[in-house]
Amino acid sequence: MTVLLPLISSYYDDVLQIWNAALPDFPMTERLLAYNVCACSGETVAGRLAVFNGEPLGFVLACAVTGSALGWVSAIAVHPAAQGRGVGAQLLAWAENWLKEKECKRVRLGGNLRPFAPGLPVSAFSAEGFFTRRGYVAPADQPYEYDIARDLASYAPLYSPPAQAGLTAMQAGEEALLLTFLEREYPGRWEFEAREFIKNGGRPSDFLLLRVNHQVEGFCRLTLEDSERPLARFYPQRLPRPWGQFGPLGLSKAVRGQGLGGYLIDAAAKHLHDLGVRGCVIDWTSLTDLYAKFGFSIYNRYRSLFKPI
Repeated sequence: MTVLLPLISSYYDDVLQIWNAALPDFPMTERLLAYNVCACSGETVAGRLAVFNGEPLGFVLACAVTGSALGWVSAIAVHPAAQGRGVGAQLLAWAENWLKEKECKRVRLGGNLRPFAPGLPVSAFSAEGFFTRRGYVAPADQPYEYDIARDLASYAPLYSPPAQAGLTAMQAGEEALLLTFLEREYPGRWEFEAREFIKNGGRPSDFLLLRVNHQVEGFCRLTLEDSERPLARFYPQRLPRPWGQFGPLGLSKAVRGQGLGGYLIDAAAKHLHDLGVRGCVIDWTSLTDLYAKFGFSIYNRYRSLFKPI
């Protein structure tokens, strides 16, 4: 009989083995796993390991946020040798029941506060039927999310720096400027993530600030191999090293429509190029045509899947 055991740290090696066997194009590292199972402020994370005769077969991780009707199945995987035996169904049912107990009304596959992926990797597309048979559907207006990437070795800027604007790395002591901007322009997830970054002692220069006439009117977050959040989350392994990532990024309403969005993307890419980054990922976006202007192409595809519970 397959039993579900609470997913404690002594089983993390089993989780890594199962995930990497099931999703070899999205290799999970020890640091990524340890980071993602650590709950953010206001979040509860729980999981189960499926075991049969002492052999680990699969696992699931779920998370809920206080006051949110949306819950997440942040990760679920079954070892290829054990697939087709009902293990995944048992794990998914446990996660959905746990989320119901947390008063969630809707479930999303992936895309949680510390995500392993924004959704179901399309390289695992054969698994979509498993979820759709259990009531998961993709939103009609945005059924896919994408990671895009390029090699920055030959990156050449497309924009001249505007006379009134400039993009610079945030300095220690400027965190309040970032938070004030995000609270005003992007309240919600991006502001929350920045507050968590600062609380966790993130390096200030991993945020870039766009100043227009000496006022902060835009931002961009960077991830490098020694950043506060694991770069492995963006699965850059198919790209040349050194690796880097940027995003999210955004402008204030007051300066949109002035060409500064293109400058922000261009200057962020140039900043990473100057740091020596080659393989660069921009994650979790649907704006593939926009970023194609800067030489980025689709790197990973994800299916967005939700279910009411």
